[in-house]
Amino acid sequence: MKKYYRMKKYVLITVFLMMVINLSAHPWKPSNYIIIDTDGGIDDIRTISMLLSSPDVRVLAISVSPGVLSAENAYIKVKSLLNAYFHEGVPVGINRKAVYRDEKFDLAQNSIWGDEKDIASHEAPDIIPLLNTILTAEDSKIRFVALGSMSTLKMALDELPLLKERLNDIVWSADGANDTNGFNYNVDKHSSVSMLKKDIPLKIIKPFDTNASPFYSPGFLAALSQIETPYAKMIKRFMTSDETKESSYAFSATDELVAIFLHYPELFTINKTQENISRFTPDNMDKIREGAIKILKGETVDLNQVIKDIPLTGDFYFDDIGPSVKEIVDNYGKDEWLSGVFASEMHRHLGIFEIIGVKMGIRAREYFRTGVDEFSVVSYAGSVPPLSCMNDGLIVSTGATPGHGLIKISDDTHKRASADFRYMDREIRLTLKPELADKISSELEEIDFIYGLDSDIYWELVREKTIRYWKTLDRHDIFDIEVLTE
Repeated sequence: MKKYYRMKKYVLITVFLMMVINLSAHPWKPSNYIIIDTDGGIDDIRTISMLLSSPDVRVLAISVSPGVLSAENAYIKVKSLLNAYFHEGVPVGINRKAVYRDEKFDLAQNSIWGDEKDIASHEAPDIIPLLNTILTAEDSKIRFVALGSMSTLKMALDELPLLKERLNDIVWSADGANDTNGFNYNVDKHSSVSMLKKDIPLKIIKPFDTNASPFYSPGFLAALSQIETPYAKMIKRFMTSDETKESSYAFSATDELVAIFLHYPELFTINKTQENISRFTPDNMDKIREGAIKILKGETVDLNQVIKDIPLTGDFYFDDIGPSVKEIVDNYGKDEWLSGVFASEMHRHLGIFEIIGVKMGIRAREYFRTGVDEFSVVSYAGSVPPLSCMNDGLIVSTGATPGHGLIKISDDTHKRASADFRYMDREIRLTLKPELADKISSELEEIDFIYGLDSDIYWELVREKTIRYWKTLDRHDIFDIEVLTE
């Protein structure tokens, strides 16, 4: 009998723990909250692109350190890349204390990450106060991803006690703990030696042998061409540029193996060199390529909660919108399309301001590079249709639902079709450009005046106009963005 009660007690404890785990788990919480440190190497554009592409990674900040490029030049590269992806809200800071050895890497210096016009490195924040702000705002465990030297990490650990408390582990792209000839080791040898002595878990990701067959083979590049995400397109463009074609090194897999390791550590062989230091060597090049494809497709987590997927073929949808599916997905992405579908079903009709709300919410997530349900929203669309229909689009596209307590509807409608988005103590306001808002409102008022809300013709015309606006309005062009708090 005692054995029975003991077993019953263990079962109840197990059930309780499972309930606690399920209740505390968040279906949208990414597995990896990371800070990236880069020195502007040509492999870093691919690595950062992969990390940004994955919904299972949240890039909290990027630090730039001297190495392949000076910190100032690396900053310009990184900012231009983030701007190209419309991730302007991802913070970037500079390590101005480390010394640049003035290496000559012409390919890295001449590579195009994005439009560098009007990017001034002297305006960039110093990395230490930036990291302090990030650590204060985000209490998750953090992985520090070092794509260059250990300079910034050592400095941050020396000056920010909170970092060690929050640091889960360090993932470093290097040749190994005992290989003192590697470039990343020798950029700042003093910091490397110091970090190898610390008791923080350090995972060293070893690159493929550069003498092996090229990782970026013609077949792999052809597979990248089939992926319609901006990240895959960026890497394919970079790899097929005239400058890159001239470099055999550029076709090797080096730092990008870090991105693949974060998602698929089982594709690497572990060799523990010290108690807290492990070296991971990639096993199968084809499997590694498959992992990269999944990451760049954004298939690292299930994005829906009930259904596996929704078809993107026109014949799945009503006849009037079916022919526009491919055009909308190709121009604005799968995320905007699916958010528009879900919002329209919840809204119970296709509405222009509802789709404006979808586009606004996706643009805000894009700006901060977040998933859904990760920031709070104050909408100034009020509670009077048709402008208030924008709220439904915002709710679906951001996941900031009333049930989660993340959205507030203000009746302060003098701000027009606008909303404030707050993420990690940073806040922006998106406003539909006034001339466009006036045009849409006047069109709706006109057909309301002629036909009335009770007329089927009114709703048919609204549906027709909504499809047209959905196709023609690019979310990157229709909003004014104001930074309220940096």
